Amino acid sequence: MSMLRRLLSLWRVTAVRLSVAYTVAFGLLAVFLIFYMTGGAVDYLRQQFQQSINEEILSLEGTYRDLGLNGLVREMEHRSLAPGANLYVIAGPDGRILAGNVRSVDPDVLRRTGWQMHPFEYRSLVDDDDEDEDESRAVARILQLPNGFRILIGQDIGQPERFRDVVRRALTISLGMMLLLGFLIWYFVGRRALKRIDMVSRSTERILAGDREERLPVTGSRDEFDRLSVRMNQMLDRIFLLDSGLRNVSDSIAHDLKTPLTRLRNKADAALSMNGRKAEREELLGEIIADADQLIKTFNALLMISRVESGSRIVDLETLDVSAVLQDVAELYEPVAEDEGVALETDIPAAVAVRANRELLSQAVTNLVDNALKYGRPHAGKAVLRIALENSAGEVRIIVADNGPGIPEDKRDAVRERFVRLDESRSKPGNGLGLSLVEAIAKVHQGRLELGDAAPGLKAVLILPKPAG
Repeated sequence: MSMLRRLLSLWRVTAVRLSVAYTVAFGLLAVFLIFYMTGGAVDYLRQQFQQSINEEILSLEGTYRDLGLNGLVREMEHRSLAPGANLYVIAGPDGRILAGNVRSVDPDVLRRTGWQMHPFEYRSLVDDDDEDEDESRAVARILQLPNGFRILIGQDIGQPERFRDVVRRALTISLGMMLLLGFLIWYFVGRRALKRIDMVSRSTERILAGDREERLPVTGSRDEFDRLSVRMNQMLDRIFLLDSGLRNVSDSIAHDLKTPLTRLRNKADAALSMNGRKAEREELLGEIIADADQLIKTFNALLMISRVESGSRIVDLETLDVSAVLQDVAELYEPVAEDEGVALETDIPAAVAVRANRELLSQAVTNLVDNALKYGRPHAGKAVLRIALENSAGEVRIIVADNGPGIPEDKRDAVRERFVRLDESRSKPGNGLGLSLVEAIAKVHQGRLELGDAAPGLKAVLILPKPAG
């Protein structure tokens, strides 16, 4: 029963069913070829027999016309003594054999005339000493002479039939061996495939049970199962990474939004209790609106990051002048920097092209500049903000640098994550999503974000590939 269940399990494998179908189709074709080839060979030999017998008949007819019956008998006796001779029979009107090299033949055959293509049995004179030997088979042509005598010229078909039997037996054995080998290959290959499928099934069961470290098995054979497992493992890594990010975002949202929402509720409650103090109430309502706007900005930033990472936010990339984009951003922030007491410097060469989405690229540069204005102030001296563009071989580097305290090297990866802020007191405005959005936009453009040391300060470099051609 266990073997039967195993075979049934193998039969459910698509590759195994295809192998069986191919084997059956090949077997049927081989059987057809066996009978076609052997039958064709026998037919060809029979055609050669007919041609040989017809030539004999024409020759003996000429002998009968020239030499009469006695000459015909002598000629047939002479020919019957030759090695490998045809069958020669001269029979009287009563069917009795008078001469030839045939001892006996079915009387019904001698009563007919013309071709006797259906094989008939006979016994030749050389078989006299072996009474137990099976009778031979032959095909022949019977001709009736004017005096009532009949002559039979034929050929033994034992050799063609033996040839057919040998060929058919050899092909049958070969077919049987091929079918057996095909079955063994099907069984062992199917078992291997089923074993791999069972391994994958067990791994998926553990993954479904919550084992986040489990992956599909890769044996190193580089077959289709390995290739599929590698791709599936990459997909699982990506899914679990996104899932971890989602959990972290959920935790961060709950942690970072709880305080402003609580503050917003307290202010609203205080505003309700301010009866008769219109000016103070209006001021508090203004603070509530500002806090609400900040929350809206936070959710808008989260929404944009999610859309960018999922691809739903991306439009077709176009070849655009990144120099013009940086000039627009610099012009936009120039009055802001002046009001903040920050010296804005630019080093932007003209007409540098990249393939990008204008809106997303502008958003990324704006975030970098905004971060530099908020957090890039030195403890002493004048704050300097620098926007530069470098056009190197194969890539374009957008640089936003400041001379502030910078970011410690061991925290430069952490600040790319959502809601991560070095200002743990949350005393400065912001939501910790700016660099996360820049990182997402860089990946969408097949680029990257690098954070380095401006000595002093932070040097943020957005690297984008140059367009081909």
